[in-house]
Amino acid sequence: MAFKRLSYGQKLFILATVPLLLSVALISVLVERQSRALAQREIAALEAQIMQAKRQELTNYMSLARTAFVNDYGRAGPEDDLAKLEVTRILAAMIYGQDGYFFVFDYGGTNLVAPRQTTLIGRNWTGLRDIDGVPITDELIRLARSGGGFHEFQWPKPSTGETAPMLVYVNGLQDWKWAIGTGIFLDEVQDTIAAARAEVEARIQRTTLYILAIAIGALLVVFGTGLVLNIRERWLADAKLKELTQRIIDTQEEERGRVARELHDSISQILVSVRYALELARRRLSLGDARASDSLDKGIDALGGAIQEVRRISRDLRPGVLDDLGLGPALQTLTEEFTARTGITVDFETVVFRNRLDEDARIALYRIAQEALTNIERHSGATHATMSLKGNRMGGLLRIADNGRGLPKDVETARGLGLRNMAERVEHLGGTFRLSAAHPGTLIEAQVPLSHLLTPEDTGKKETA
Repeated sequence: MAFKRLSYGQKLFILATVPLLLSVALISVLVERQSRALAQREIAALEAQIMQAKRQELTNYMSLARTAFVNDYGRAGPEDDLAKLEVTRILAAMIYGQDGYFFVFDYGGTNLVAPRQTTLIGRNWTGLRDIDGVPITDELIRLARSGGGFHEFQWPKPSTGETAPMLVYVNGLQDWKWAIGTGIFLDEVQDTIAAARAEVEARIQRTTLYILAIAIGALLVVFGTGLVLNIRERWLADAKLKELTQRIIDTQEEERGRVARELHDSISQILVSVRYALELARRRLSLGDARASDSLDKGIDALGGAIQEVRRISRDLRPGVLDDLGLGPALQTLTEEFTARTGITVDFETVVFRNRLDEDARIALYRIAQEALTNIERHSGATHATMSLKGNRMGGLLRIADNGRGLPKDVETARGLGLRNMAERVEHLGGTFRLSAAHPGTLIEAQVPLSHLLTPEDTGKKETA
C-alpha cells in the first residue's frame, strides 16, 4: 500500500535502484569470494614454493657439511674416537647467519654437537617435545635411522630466545649411529605469508570500495536521470494537459457552433415561416378570407417539421436508439439517415452484438462512426462507403471505408481535431485506432479490447448493449 502512495518519480527511482543495489551486492559477494579463493590458492602456492626453497637450502647445507667431514668419516672405523672428535669440531665450527648451526645426536638420544646452545651438549634428550607436544629427539633419530628427512617443530631461537617454528633436515651416519642435522627458523616465512594475506585483504577491500564507488556513481546517474525524466514528464504532462484543455474547449465550441448553425439554418427558419403563416392566417380571419385555414395548415405542417428537426438534433447529441436497442441498430439508423441526407450510399454489416459491449465502448464506437461519416461527407468526395461491426479474438472491431480521394501525402499534418478525437476515444478504452489508404479511398479501423465485452452473466442483467 505504501508503494502505491509514492509518486511516479519515486516509483521509477525505486524500480531502478533496487535491482541495481541487489546486482551490486551480488557482484560484490561473488567478487569477494572469488578473489579470496584465488588469493588463498596464490598464498598456498607461495608458501609451498618458499618451503620447497627452504628444504633445498637445508639439503645444500647438509651436502656442504658432509663434504667437510667425508674424509674423516670415510677412513675411520665405528669406534674411532679421534675421528669422531674431529667431526664434532668441524660441525661445531659450521655456523651461519644469526641462528644457523649443525647439531648431532647419537641414536641413544644424547646431544653431541650444539654450538649455539651448548647447554644441550652431553645430556640425553630422549622423549623431548616442543610446547605443542610434537616429539623432537625421538623423531629426529627415527628419520636418521630411515635414511633422513625433514621435521618441523617449535624451538627457541638462539639469537632472541623466543620460540619459533623450525624446519630441520636430518641425516644419519649409520656406522657411528649419529643423527646429524641443521635447521632454519620459519618465522620469516610466516611473516611473508602474513604480509601476503594482508595484501590480499587490502586488495579485496580496494575492489569492494571500487564496486561501491561505481554503484554510488550509478545510483547518482539513475537519480539524476530520474529527476530529469520526472521534470520532463511533468513538463510534458502540463503541456499535454494544456493542449487537452484547449482541445476540449475547441471541441465544445465546435459542437456549440454546429448546434447553433443547425438551430439557425433549420429550426429558426422553420419557426419564422410558421410565424408568417400564423400572421397570414390571422389577417385572413379578420378579413373573413376562406383561405385562412390553408395558412393554418401550412403553419401546422411547419411546426411538425420543426419538431422533427429538434428530434434529429437531439438524436445526434445523444441517440435514444443507442440506449434502447444497442450499438448495431443505432449505427444502422445512422447510416440510413446519412444516405438519405447526403445521397452517399453506405452498406452496413454487423453481427449480433446485443448485450455484449459495455456503455463506454458503445458510445466511443458510435461517436467514431459519426465523425467518420462527417469526414466522408465533407472531405472525401466519395459516392459509396461501407461500415462493419464485428467481433474477433481481440475484441470488437469497427471498420469504415469509402471510395473517395484518399489520404493526403502528409497524413500527420492532415489529421484534424476529429481524427484526433477518434484516436483518443479508442486509446482511452485501451484499444487501437488505424487510419490507412484503401486504394481507392480511406480505411478507418477502431478495435476495442476484450475487456469491454460483457460476459453472458453480465448481459443477462442488462437490456441493451
